[in-house]
Amino acid sequence: MSPLEGVILGVIQGLTEFLPVSSSGHLVIAQSFIKGFQQPGILFDVILHFGTLLAVVFFLRKDLCDIVKAVLQKQHREVDSAIISGRRNLGFLIIVSTIVTGIIGLLFNDKIHILFKSVNVAASMLLVTGVLLFLSDKVKNTCRLGKDMNVIDGIIIGIAQGISIMPGISRSGATIAFGIFRNLDRETAARFSFLLSIPAIIGAVIFESRHIGSIPSDDLIPYVAGAAAAVLTGFLSLKLLFLIIKKKRGLGIFAYYCWFVGIATLIANAL
Repeated sequence: MSPLEGVILGVIQGLTEFLPVSSSGHLVIAQSFIKGFQQPGILFDVILHFGTLLAVVFFLRKDLCDIVKAVLQKQHREVDSAIISGRRNLGFLIIVSTIVTGIIGLLFNDKIHILFKSVNVAASMLLVTGVLLFLSDKVKNTCRLGKDMNVIDGIIIGIAQGISIMPGISRSGATIAFGIFRNLDRETAARFSFLLSIPAIIGAVIFESRHIGSIPSDDLIPYVAGAAAAVLTGFLSLKLLFLIIKKKRGLGIFAYYCWFVGIATLIANAL
């Protein structure tokens, strides 16, 4: 893999990690066009995810600081109690969702790794992502905010994130869609989705780090270049998605994109 190919894959990861179109599906499809592409486990994919992790931590730094401060603060004024309780509840639900996702990941990790070798699986799952996004656009009564979230929300969104370890199922798309199905405000669902991505990506990086020693020396530069490209484009895609959501635009446009890419890939692979 050349440094240019690493950058291209990093750009693809950064653009598709936060836009609800499945970064894993796009990476599997893009890597199939790189002659002789190989990686220890899915280490390269995880390194790119680490790049987008840096982007989301920077983008949501205020939210993260607010949650940490609320958890650590022992005493507070009564007037602030509702706000602090809401932030603590958000932190608790992130833990609940992460545990659910972790259980699913540990149970099905070996089987999921095999699926990353199949372009047809990734393309087919893009069609499923499209269906989720299309249906989420049909939900109108989305008025629940972060303070209204409960354990059931955390479990359901955690399951959605766990299912999205399959290539082609968008992590952000699935978690935002199921948040919307739970009648969460779209911006609330998106913000929770991206906060939830932080422990998930950290867990994946730690788990796949056992393969670091297997990286060929010639691939070190492409790995670093890809991660750097993922940081920049990941931050830009976050800005774009929140701009779309704040303008009250639905996610339907991404559904049509997923269907187009999925069908086109299946047809191209069959020829």
